[in-house]
This record gives sequence, structure tokens and C-alpha cells, in this order.
Amino acid sequence: MAQILPLDEAVATFVKDGQTVALEGFTHLIPFAAGHEVIRQRRRDLTLIRMTPDLLYDQMIGAGCVRKLIFSWGGNPGVGSLYRLRDAVENGFPHSLELEEHSHAAMANMWAAGAANLPFAMLRAYLGTSYADVNPAIRRITCPFTGEVLAAVPAHRPDVGIVHAQRADRQGNVLLEGIVGVQKEVVLASTVSVVTVEEIVPELAPPSMNSVVIPGWAIDAVSEAPRGAWPSYAHGYYDRDNDYYRRWSVIAKERETFGEWLGALGGAA
Repeated sequence: MAQILPLDEAVATFVKDGQTVALEGFTHLIPFAAGHEVIRQRRRDLTLIRMTPDLLYDQMIGAGCVRKLIFSWGGNPGVGSLYRLRDAVENGFPHSLELEEHSHAAMANMWAAGAANLPFAMLRAYLGTSYADVNPAIRRITCPFTGEVLAAVPAHRPDVGIVHAQRADRQGNVLLEGIVGVQKEVVLASTVSVVTVEEIVPELAPPSMNSVVIPGWAIDAVSEAPRGAWPSYAHGYYDRDNDYYRRWSVIAKERETFGEWLGALGGAA
């Protein structure tokens, strides 16, 4: 059964240096509040997993939290580059960053395999491409029934998975509504899962169409974090702050302006 914990206590309890951590969200329900708490607690040497990493991972990379990134596409959506990620890759600042890049389809399959407690995923992709030349995590496997050659990639099994959702009840059952990405799979694939929510309610209302209920027995901690997905959006609570995404490009472009942002957050070294 999930524990109901303050966010700072949940991060202090479950997120440790050197772990593999996933903070997932697709377009909305991105767990910014949780990621910012990881920055404040100065976690280091993390391997981060995420489909389409955007501002949050740029912030965590710039803060020096990250050693390796496993991802598919990275950028400031609708705006441009992630300058802290680029500075780490191109200049080793604040330190070098190891990259393991996959396609969206592979990442989704890797999450599904992890959620099913399988060691790897198979897909009809990558064949005929040069991905495997630069990513040793992509292998070939022959189907024992048809002889077809398929691509194989390792399942995602992070030490800690963190997602954001709209609501949880006092037993730790969580409701996600709107665009559903891989949040359910992240919870099921991770050794430990932490879910931040807009609010904790006495009981969950009947779920709407295209929603997901994650049972409390699959979750280790639930933390109430109002506006915990801002500047992304939470369906039914607040809109995406497009102006902030544009401002971030200016903040992150130079080390000095990023350092000022980091100091204001409380994550300066």
C-alpha cells in the first residue's frame, strides 16, 4: 500500500545517488515538482530515462544531477534546443554526459517489457538503419517460429519511477486523465514508484474515458503537489504555460542565467 508522504520526504527516502531514475510524462503531467526536489537535494550520478526529455531534464542535467541519459528525441518543444543538455554533450559542462538514444517506438516497447517483467522487448524497427552501429543496446534476434530477424532492446527497469497525476485517494490509488503516456508502465516497471498528484481526495470519482487508475498496492509513495506538473499542464486543472517554454530558451542558453535560475530554485552547489 502506498505511503502518503511530503514530497521532500519521498525524494529523500527513495532517490539516491547513482540510481537509474525515470520522471515520465507525455506533453502533460510532467513531474516538474519532483524533479526540482531531486535538484534541491543535490542528487548526483543519476541515469535518467525518458521519452522526449524536455525542460525538466535540461534543468537536471544543468544542475549536475545526471551522468547518463536514455531517451528518444530531446528538445524544447515548439521552441528549439535544450542548451544545458548541449553544453554537457559538447563541452562537458557541468560534466560529461553519456547518451543512449532510441526511437520512440523502441522506448515504448522497452517500457512495456519492463512493466511485464520481461528482460527485453522485440520490434520490427531499426533493421536497415545505422542505429545499432552507435547504440550497442540494440541487438538482433531470430524468431524461433518463423526465422524472422527482429530488433531486440533491453527492458526499462529503473530503480525509481516518478510520475504525476491528477488525484489520489487516501489509500494511494491514483487516477490519471487526459493524454495517457507510459505512466502506468513506469510504475509497474520500477523497483520503487513515487507519484505526485494535484490533490488527495477522500475517494476517487468514477474514471472518465481514456483514463487510468493505478492501484495503491503498485505504488510506494504518493505526494500531494499542487501545480506539480507546471509549466506543462494537468488536464482539468491548468493549461500549459507556453510563455515559460519560450523563456526557458533564454534562461538556459547561457551558464550565468541558468546559474541564477538554479540558485533561485535552491539547487546551487
